[in-house]
Amino acid sequence: MSEDISQGEKNLSNLEEKLERTRKELAILYDISNAMRTTLELNHILYIILTGVTAHTGLGFNRAVLFLVNKKERVLEGKMLIGPESGEEAEKIWRYIERENADMEDLISVYKNSENTPTPLSEQIKRLKIPLHSNESSLLAATYHKGNSLHIRRDSIGQYAHDPLLQVFKTNELVVMPLKAKDKVNGIIIADNFYTQKPITENDLKIFTMLANQAGLAIENSQLYEMIVHKSNTDSLTALWNHGFFQDTLLLEIEKAKESNTPVSLLVVDIDNFKKFNDTWGHQSGDVILARLAKLLKDCAREMDFVCRYGGEEFSIILTQTGKEQAFVIAERMREKVAQYKFEIASSAQPLNLTVSIGIASYPEHAQTKEDLISKADKAMYTAKFIGKNKTIMVDTQGD
Repeated sequence: MSEDISQGEKNLSNLEEKLERTRKELAILYDISNAMRTTLELNHILYIILTGVTAHTGLGFNRAVLFLVNKKERVLEGKMLIGPESGEEAEKIWRYIERENADMEDLISVYKNSENTPTPLSEQIKRLKIPLHSNESSLLAATYHKGNSLHIRRDSIGQYAHDPLLQVFKTNELVVMPLKAKDKVNGIIIADNFYTQKPITENDLKIFTMLANQAGLAIENSQLYEMIVHKSNTDSLTALWNHGFFQDTLLLEIEKAKESNTPVSLLVVDIDNFKKFNDTWGHQSGDVILARLAKLLKDCAREMDFVCRYGGEEFSIILTQTGKEQAFVIAERMREKVAQYKFEIASSAQPLNLTVSIGIASYPEHAQTKEDLISKADKAMYTAKFIGKNKTIMVDTQGD
């Protein structure tokens, strides 16, 4: 009889443990789900997901890396890593969390307040591009094609020594988890316990899978939102940023420049004799020229710059964190590239040459406001046209 009571108590204790574990798991998923609903900004979504994977109040893995599918290039691209770079850093982070009693909300809020300083490992991860070949030649490619998670244990990790991910992300046990939306993989998370060496359990995989299901949908929603926003801010002919985006962004960049005490420069670019070109070759040929010129300007710009179609045959380029001297070098590179380019159009048997005139003005040296900066760059561009076209003119050469 006493044995039956003892067994019953043991069963009850096991049941209570399972219920408590389930309660905690549901609480984790609830917190992460709520956090993901607060934003549609993709990088913030990715940060929330990885925080959920690594937080002590979340899944509790030591490190997590997220890759997203680039459909156009047919590759998986490394986007973000959360986790310490060393055991010493890990101890420091865990002591801080314990001392501050930080919960999930506290850890997620770090994203808004941090500069997200890149680390050597995160930079290596971001440079990784894993081809999605059908031969499934890597852990990530295999996970993408099969759509199932992979748990690589200590006794088999050696088989993957030459895997491109593991060449960078050194570990002895890991989980590779697909993120799905409508049964299509749109991303992959890799997680491990590199510092604690805690074994990954079946229960870890179960809750990780539930989180991944939510994460895949959140990523899809964010990407759809960003696509819609991008489309609404893009010129349909040239695929450059449109006039409205230019106005908003220039104002924002000037405000940033004020706060950081850095310059920002503006180029205004106009095609020389474009009306005559349209009259001779027709507006359809003119549209071809505008689209090709837009690509030339974009190719000459840097990733940090904003190349916009101001209107008609006029373009505007916001050069962030750039003073007048560097702006002049960039403008001249663009002008020379256009002058050397052979534009081919269907209505002409021979390639055509075109030139542009460029005006430059810089904040804060030449102007203090958005309107004044545009006006001065515009005047500089008209001066370039007046003195012979195919020239780059700085506003302060006009005696302003």
